[in-house]
Amino acid sequence: MPKRYKVVIPDFIVDALTPERDILGDMSDVFAYDANHEDELAGRIEDADAIMLYHNLSLTRKTLGRLNQCKLIVRCGVGVDNVDHAYARTRGIPVANVPDYGTEEVADSALAMALTLARGVHPLNSMIRDGRDPYSYTQVVPLQRLRGAVFGVVGMGRIGTAAALRAKAFGMDVVFHDPYVADGCDKAVGCRRVDRLEDLLEQAYILSLHCPLTDETRHLINGTTLGRMPRGGFLINTARGGVVDTALLSDALTSGQLAGAGIDVLVNEPPAADDPLVVVWRNPQHVAHHRLILNPHSAFYSEQGLRDMRVKGAGACRDVLLGKLPRNIIN
Repeated sequence: MPKRYKVVIPDFIVDALTPERDILGDMSDVFAYDANHEDELAGRIEDADAIMLYHNLSLTRKTLGRLNQCKLIVRCGVGVDNVDHAYARTRGIPVANVPDYGTEEVADSALAMALTLARGVHPLNSMIRDGRDPYSYTQVVPLQRLRGAVFGVVGMGRIGTAAALRAKAFGMDVVFHDPYVADGCDKAVGCRRVDRLEDLLEQAYILSLHCPLTDETRHLINGTTLGRMPRGGFLINTARGGVVDTALLSDALTSGQLAGAGIDVLVNEPPAADDPLVVVWRNPQHVAHHRLILNPHSAFYSEQGLRDMRVKGAGACRDVLLGKLPRNIIN
């Protein structure tokens, strides 16, 4: 009788696992544990043959060192900062991601946040709802015309490129910074490229972040870099929470250095009730209440996108368990 494998979904997915079992059920038992911390996995994951990891917890060497027969960890998403893939490599465990599952959704979300802030739609709705006078556009003065305004992109991968093309369609002047994309990317997509982040910041009316979280990008957007942006600009982060020093956002909004910010990702998700950014966001008397959009790490989501990430993740597990070479290995 052929061996039945064990595939573990440690976090996030809590339903009947129909997509995963449709793909893996003839060869594997699939278990979902809905854990919020890797300590909850002790005694449950050591014999896994493959792991489908989402974003509610991290897998460190403490857990990776206990895996006895794991053939693949697939991060069902783009970012891989929540798994110690360098250590996994020393254990002979490939780590893959699903880089193409939500490209359209995240790019759409980034533009949606940018447009609703930069056209005043969100702050006006928020202030008028709360009874602020006057009932007039003057509450968001000054707003700039978007056509010709600089839309700055940090990270020109799949999602950054998709966001750039959307911004171009609105007539914005798209400028990007990414030291790791090949020469000629700017020519292929018809955008301007700058080699220094400072050169991008100094002209970006809207700054949209699409880079991974690494030692190089942690707190890439901080007090110094925010200060280089033109006064009254907008910051959009659909990448990773740690790319932005969010402790400084309320000050930047209060001072008017930023006219608005759209944040889909935070370092701690969900954030604590006493998180300083959450406190000012919930305070009707604070400017951040009207000029800050917080979403719960949802930019990736559509029914189609969610299914894609599950199907592609399960397919990667199936390939490896059948002895095929895994795709999208990052370590």
